[in-house]
Amino acid sequence: MELMGNISQPVYGPGPEAPGSSTPGLVGMVHGFLRMVQPNALPIELITGFGQPESEKATGEQVEELLLYELGFLVCVAIGLLFILLVPLVGCCFCCCRCCGNCGGRMYQKQGRRTGCRRRALWASVLLVSALLLAGDVCAFISNTRFSQAVCSTFPNVNTTLNNVHIYVASIPQQINYIIDSSDVPLSHANCSLQDIGLNLGGTIMLSIRSGTDGALRSLQGLLQEMQTLCGAFSSIASTRSHLEALQSNYSERLAILRDGLNRTLQRCGQPCSSVSLQGLAFSANFSTIPSVEQQREALDDGSGFDIEHDLERVNDTLNRITDKVQEGSQEVVKKTQEELGLIRQEIRSLKEQLQDQLRLMDMEETVGVFVGNATSMLNEHREPTIALDGLRWSVCVLLCCMVLLVVLCNAVGLVLGPLGLKENVLPTQRSSLSNAGGNFFMAGVGFSFIFSWVLMLLVVITFVLGGNTYMLVCESWRSQQLFQILDTPGLIPGFNLSELLGQQDGTTNFSEIYRQCQRDAALWQTLHLDQSVSLDELLNISQYTGEISTAFEKMNITVGPISLLSQSQREWLTNASQAGQPPDFTLTLEQLDQSVTQGSLLDLAAKLEQLGDSQGEDVKEDLKADALKLRELDKEMQTSFSGELQSLKENIHLVQSRASELKAQTNTALNEASKAQEFLERETTNIIKNETWAFLEQLLDFFETYISWAKSGLKEDVARCKTIAQTLDNMEAITCDYILDSLNAFWFSLGWCTFFLLPSIILAVRLAKFYRRMSIADVYRAL
Repeated sequence: MELMGNISQPVYGPGPEAPGSSTPGLVGMVHGFLRMVQPNALPIELITGFGQPESEKATGEQVEELLLYELGFLVCVAIGLLFILLVPLVGCCFCCCRCCGNCGGRMYQKQGRRTGCRRRALWASVLLVSALLLAGDVCAFISNTRFSQAVCSTFPNVNTTLNNVHIYVASIPQQINYIIDSSDVPLSHANCSLQDIGLNLGGTIMLSIRSGTDGALRSLQGLLQEMQTLCGAFSSIASTRSHLEALQSNYSERLAILRDGLNRTLQRCGQPCSSVSLQGLAFSANFSTIPSVEQQREALDDGSGFDIEHDLERVNDTLNRITDKVQEGSQEVVKKTQEELGLIRQEIRSLKEQLQDQLRLMDMEETVGVFVGNATSMLNEHREPTIALDGLRWSVCVLLCCMVLLVVLCNAVGLVLGPLGLKENVLPTQRSSLSNAGGNFFMAGVGFSFIFSWVLMLLVVITFVLGGNTYMLVCESWRSQQLFQILDTPGLIPGFNLSELLGQQDGTTNFSEIYRQCQRDAALWQTLHLDQSVSLDELLNISQYTGEISTAFEKMNITVGPISLLSQSQREWLTNASQAGQPPDFTLTLEQLDQSVTQGSLLDLAAKLEQLGDSQGEDVKEDLKADALKLRELDKEMQTSFSGELQSLKENIHLVQSRASELKAQTNTALNEASKAQEFLERETTNIIKNETWAFLEQLLDFFETYISWAKSGLKEDVARCKTIAQTLDNMEAITCDYILDSLNAFWFSLGWCTFFLLPSIILAVRLAKFYRRMSIADVYRAL
């Protein structure tokens, strides 16, 4: 029986939408840098040990281990702080030193043979450093924009993810209700089978009994039909024989009268007609010699009170009425069984409340619904302020990026104006204003670098500590599943116990196992090992009711009644009829039938008379012509009268000869089959009724066994497949790590890149500026 299809799974919303821009190469560099800064694994024992009462020595060891874990970040922070303190200080000292004419402040440049090579090398170096600054600044711009996109998309992404969780939790009671409501299918099948028990059970009983009787019934009916056919053929032979005798008597007289008239005519004709012989005007066959078949016809005619055909029809009718007898004899059983089916329906319906109570589905759905509603309201409440605050952050970061861009622009203008205004053979004191302006732009870039670099480094240090640490603590430990080990530690989070939260009394439930099971889209029953707390075998136990149904069927009494195919007298009559129905010897008759009706041809005699008439006188000629015409008419009339009768007689004789030869064998076969069928009825009827009744009962109970098996399988394997839970966690990890933290880390990495290359930019720009600025003191180099 085909019960139900697959349990339908809920339709969830789309996954999180990634920001528009993407810098996978930069993100890979950031991850590599962070792993280099913090190569140590997450100290799980250290984290799980926090909050536990420890001695001062143990506490000191924990602090030492924590500092060792954060050593890479501490070193980087220390370098950043030194940068923040030293760069402004060095910048002030550098300015004071240049104002005093030192540190390159004196407007004098010594000329030498390699001055041009040094200038070109410095120019290329500044160009390279500026290009690196520009590349980092562009990456910072992109990362800053991507971070804003990630912040803006976080709200709809989180709302969709939480809504998927709510859909998942709400679908669990619906799927359980579907399984419980599907019990109507086997109940409907069982009720339909019981209501039509006459056709279902009675029909199988009738077919099983007929499998042993139909062959004999067909043989007996065929035998009776054959006997009727032979009886009809013998009757036709007897009727044809009588008719032929009457025709022969009639035409014999006419032939004699015609022969007498011809004799007189021929005597008048005289010598010319003496050669005409009238011996052919007589019958060649004697139809009275055809053997009589009355004995055979009477033997085959069922007119002695043996109404076998009627008895066979009565047997067929008895077999056909088995369905009605079963329907009438099983009314009490059907009533009792339908009462038990009603109790089964109530028992299965009560399972819905029991499962919901034991699994606390309603409380879970309400709790999740409230949580999702509160979270959605909170997100909607803080969405606009957060986006506005992020817009301010974006503006500040863009301003800082513009500071770097300003330094790059100063270097770029200096790289362009300096070479354009510089002439090789001009003294340093006579350099053009264009060349001098290029040198001044280099110095302006140096000044901006000293002014803004510490601000940039301060922002880099703050975002590095926040973004980098969060990424390594959360994202890296999530991907290595070390974070799951922390969550599995009981008592680490006050008031949080996963086993108690999920109603597991054994306390063995852990987050890691649940996550792995949900990634494989396992059902919640398997994931939470609910079979340890809820026994489906007990909840779906209907053996009490099926036992009552079996007992009711045991008491059912179905009787078909005695069935007799043939009585002893009917068997004897069939045997005697098959023997007495053999035809007589028709050999002589068939030989006579193969001859012509008359001894001579009437048409030939008529033609000879017409030929003689042509040579005689008028008085004889007319008589000969008239006699010839009578012969032709008589021949035609005899052919018409005898041809059909003779043909029918031949066919019937051949029919009885061919059919009667097989009648004895056919009778023996039919009687043997009837004996076997009678033995089958007497021996197997009771067993057939019993076996088919139990088969019907097994089919009835199999409806429920199939349903119970399907229900157990559905609850254990299809209800509440939790891949959505794993996807929810993965989505939250993607939103936090891939979208927000990766964008933040890429931003500080790009800005730190720029800040780092500001130092060589300062040094190289100061040295290159002297090659383009107008000097106050001349120095002339002459090659020897």
